[in-house]
Amino acid sequence: MKKPQPLHRIFAAPSLLALLSVAGLVVALTGDGWRDGAAWVALGIPVLAVGWAIKAKRR
Repeated sequence: MKKPQPLHRIFAAPSLLALLSVAGLVVALTGDGWRDGAAWVALGIPVLAVGWAIKAKRR
């Protein structure tokens, strides 16, 4: 039987993805130029994580 993981390990990745999403949205709404690129990166990482999770689940 597996030992249960502590909550901070369970919610670490979802919390990081949520923070990246919020930061990306705030940066996208507050500026232009290099901030647009930073927003695209910050908002693209959660999308890539979902794609990776779907691909990993199919294996």
